[in-house]
Amino acid sequence: MAIPLRSIVVFDVVARCRSLSKAATELCVTPSAVSQQIQALELHLGTTLLTKAGRGVALTEAGERYFEMIAADVQRITEATQRIRGFRSRSVLTVRTTPTLGSKWLLPRLRSFIDAHPDIELRLNATTEATDFSREAVDLEIRHGEGRWPGLFVEGLAEEAFLPVCAPAYARAASFDAADLPRQRLIHSVKAQVQWPQWFALAGTLPDVEWRRLLFDRSHMAIDAAADGLGVALESTLMMWRELRDGRLVCPVRQPPRVTLTTQWIVCPFDHLHKAKVRLLLDWLRAEREVWQDEQRPAPTPASESVRRPNRSGRKSKLN
Repeated sequence: MAIPLRSIVVFDVVARCRSLSKAATELCVTPSAVSQQIQALELHLGTTLLTKAGRGVALTEAGERYFEMIAADVQRITEATQRIRGFRSRSVLTVRTTPTLGSKWLLPRLRSFIDAHPDIELRLNATTEATDFSREAVDLEIRHGEGRWPGLFVEGLAEEAFLPVCAPAYARAASFDAADLPRQRLIHSVKAQVQWPQWFALAGTLPDVEWRRLLFDRSHMAIDAAADGLGVALESTLMMWRELRDGRLVCPVRQPPRVTLTTQWIVCPFDHLHKAKVRLLLDWLRAEREVWQDEQRPAPTPASESVRRPNRSGRKSKLN
């Protein structure tokens, strides 16, 4: 019996979308046509692959196993077919990243990678959902977390510093003590790995008033809210480097405690490191990390004239 390749491709799309209607849109057919292809494949296999789940569909146990076995091969066949047809003559590099890192750090820097590698078609997917590399056609992910994912290649993107920040119109730089902050409107990024209670503990202050809070579930929204003068946010220098560079954000606290952490990690299966396009992106990310880290280092303080002036013995003084 002939293998129903069309039905297999349709099932692959449905399994990724978890929706007949979304799959139909992607395939440019009707939901009814999608349903017919799935039924034909289930008849061919002699088992049920999908079940209803709310407004969408879910995979049965057999469907999960079947999708796991075919997903990578269907993707390879699809790309090979499109390349031969001339539809896709470039290598596609699919990268998943968190929304804040994608918009605040990665996107402003992408031009150099795109210009250096015009033969690579970059596909950027911004989401907080961790990639299941066994089922999803993602080459590399920059994942938020603590860096512990056994069985995967994991490399920290960069060490970040966390600072209280606000618009200069809200408060001038170094105009507050840490103990003054609880009386300000505090912007919270609820998924951030450094939260206000931790920061206050490190600053050695115990808030004695009820906080006025503004909460967001995305750091890029908290950063934008602070830049718009809505309050004081506690955010990462990695995410708000442009706002700090351009003076749209300042640290209003005198001598804030130094809080550093790595929260963004480059993640992929080890065998993806054999792909030339993944190695190119990894090298580029490392180079951009070095550039960013260099920008964070304070400029060296020039030696004063008095230090360089000969002392009474006729020899030049040395810096301590």
